[in-house]
Amino acid sequence: MRKLGMIGGTSWHSTAMYYEQINRGIAQRFGGVASAPLVIESLNLADVAPLQLAGEWAAVAEIVASAGRRLAAAGAEGLILCSNTMHKVADEVQAAAGLELIHIGDAVADRLVADGVKRAGFIGTRFTMGEPFVRGRIEARGITLAPPAAATAQEIDRIIFEELAKGQVTRNSQRRLKTCLTEMGQARQQGVVLACTELVLLVDPVANVLPVYDTTAIHARAAVEWIAG
Repeated sequence: MRKLGMIGGTSWHSTAMYYEQINRGIAQRFGGVASAPLVIESLNLADVAPLQLAGEWAAVAEIVASAGRRLAAAGAEGLILCSNTMHKVADEVQAAAGLELIHIGDAVADRLVADGVKRAGFIGTRFTMGEPFVRGRIEARGITLAPPAAATAQEIDRIIFEELAKGQVTRNSQRRLKTCLTEMGQARQQGVVLACTELVLLVDPVANVLPVYDTTAIHARAAVEWIAG
């Protein structure tokens, strides 16, 4: 198996899901007491989030790139960023570490193409919904992505940063996301991409009005395949 470097902590709740799902996938793949060879750099979201919200992306890139260099020095053979939004600085991190990076946009695009999805809703932070660093890789595969209406997108962004990043799950936010998914179903989308790794905390991807693509699970499965070589 190949050793994978994980950059997480943005937030630690989704990073914990990555760690569990990758190890479960390796155990299923190899059996017995097999677990994944991982090296983890867990960042402090209290340092990173204010920089993101202030648009200080060069500073964010340096923090994450430094983590990537440390993982390379620790023997990692590849990298995974445990966050959709953090992929805004993926190119800088990959260049700094000199390692292969498993890109969440590519993993999700592969899954959508395999399922024959041509139109999908797209929900995440303001950065992920509004900029091309993830959605561009998916749309390049011939898939049309539709974010929520502006007011809904703003509320979801607030929920992510003010609630989910703290591990808080409220009934009001669950209802808000369910309404959003229902509206996307009414708009005849073929599925919905949860393009924030914490959003799955609010919804059951299986029991829903239309197919839900959980980027955390999809990305973790891609990591398992990479580790297995």
